[in-house]
Amino acid sequence: MERAELGAKGEAVAARYYLRQGYSLYAHNFRCRMGELDLVLTRGNLLVVAEVKTRTSNRRAQPREAVDGHKQKRLILACRHLLTRLPRADWTVRFDVVEVSPRPEGGYEVRCFQDAFRAEDF
Repeated sequence: MERAELGAKGEAVAARYYLRQGYSLYAHNFRCRMGELDLVLTRGNLLVVAEVKTRTSNRRAQPREAVDGHKQKRLILACRHLLTRLPRADWTVRFDVVEVSPRPEGGYEVRCFQDAFRAEDF
């Protein structure tokens, strides 16, 4: 499976994971000049920005380790841009990192790290 195809599959798996938990998908691959948000989901007044990392193996590093300080800052800037376009102003924002890995027996394992970082950290 090509890298882009693997990433798209991982994002679809992560979106289904959130939908099963009662979230609504607001945007998928929201792009602006500040960066890209893989998944933007809502539930009540909670807005979740989920950065999805899909890997076929963890030999090098855990997928969540790829979301370093630089990447976090870009996600926060893109989220701030998105918030200026939304009609509501009372959002509580949470940044999650979601790891998606294929299981040898089939299907995918999803590990969600809720509140992985905060905008106040920058």
